[in-house]
Formats: sequence, C-alpha cells, structure tokens
Amino acid sequence: MTADHEIAAGTEATDWDRATTTSAADAGTDRLRRQGLLLAGLTIAWNVVEATVAITAGVAAGSIALVGFGFDSTVEVLSAWVVVWQFRAELRGGYDETRERLALRLVGATFFVLAGYLVIEAGRDLFTDSEANESPVGITLAAVSLAVMPVLAWAKRRTADRLGSPTLRADATETLLCSWLSITLLAGLVLNTTLGWWWADPLAAAGIAALAAHEGLGAWGDEPHNDDEHNAKP
Repeated sequence: MTADHEIAAGTEATDWDRATTTSAADAGTDRLRRQGLLLAGLTIAWNVVEATVAITAGVAAGSIALVGFGFDSTVEVLSAWVVVWQFRAELRGGYDETRERLALRLVGATFFVLAGYLVIEAGRDLFTDSEANESPVGITLAAVSLAVMPVLAWAKRRTADRLGSPTLRADATETLLCSWLSITLLAGLVLNTTLGWWWADPLAAAGIAALAAHEGLGAWGDEPHNDDEHNAKP
C-alpha cells in the first residue's frame, strides 16, 4: 500500500469514528429527552390529582393556602407541558435556542402567576380575618406530596444536568418548590388545627408566594446554552 493510500485509509477511519461518536451522542441525547418527557408526564398526572384534591378540600375548609397549593399544582402542569412541547420539538427537529428561550420565559411566567394570586388572596384573608376550618384531607395531601415531589424533582434535575437543559432544570426547581410548599402548607394547616392559629394559613400562602416569585426571577433570567453544549453527559 502506498503512502497516499495509507493516508486516505486513515482519513476514512477517522471520519468513520467521528460519525460513530456523533451518532452515539445523538442517541444518548434523544434517550435523555424521552426520559425528560416521561418525568414531565408523571408530573402532569400527579399534579392533576393533587390540584383536584387540594382545591376541593381548600374550598370546603375555606383555606386559601390549600387552594393556593392546588393552584400551584395547576401551574406545575403548565410548566411540565412546556417541557413536553420543547422536547417533542427537539426530538423531531433538533435543538433550537429561540424555542428554549421562549420555554424558559413561559416557565418563569407560571411562577409569577402563582405568586400574584397568592399575595392577593393572602392579603384579603389577613385583612378580613377570614378563618380557615380544619382540613384532615389537606394535611394528608401535603404529607403525601412531601414524600413524592422531592424524588420527582431529583430525577428531573439529574436528567437536566446530564442533558444540559435549563428548561428542564427550571421545571425541576418548580417541582422542588412544590416540596417546600408542602412543608409550608403542612405547618399552616397543623397550626390552624391544633392551636387555632387562623393567621397561619394566609401567612403560609404568603410564604409560598415569596418562594414562587424568587424562582420565577431565576427562570426568567436564565439563558439558553450554546448548541454545542446541548449534548448528553455520561
């Protein structure tokens, strides 16, 4: 074999290795996107049930914190749908920075909607001395959510870090926020039930609003990554 043939053969081998590596990376990225879609689907299913129970129990007990928790579940469904919309589009046509920037803004907007609603309702209850009734259903729901949401948030964050997706990372933060909301809600409901501290309910709602606004600012200010960074990590 001549030197030219050897060089040509080496070049072809290098191109083949490069193509194989790229194909494997693309397959890994698509697998992580499908994993993100599965987690978003689980989020939607859980939060539909959670919202239904929380809002129904909150209205029955007159608990603004419990209704707000249910409203947060609805907001989280919207956030998860943004992830579904983005990842489905990426599986069809690849990564698009403009689409991801829009997705981040949409997720951030859901935080602000939640915060605004809770501030208005908590203020109304505090200034009108509106007392919430006891809600054993709400306490049980908050406890179950506290067991479920941290696990789901961890799985989302791990997938987001491996994929390099700020949108899924923001959605994971919103899911983790739901865990903090569960703690705040549980404390407010238990204090109201055991000690009769009616003001604990709207104060819990105000605490939830502050957390939501903080995370909304974070999601809104996040920027999409470069296309060459959008690869699966081992």
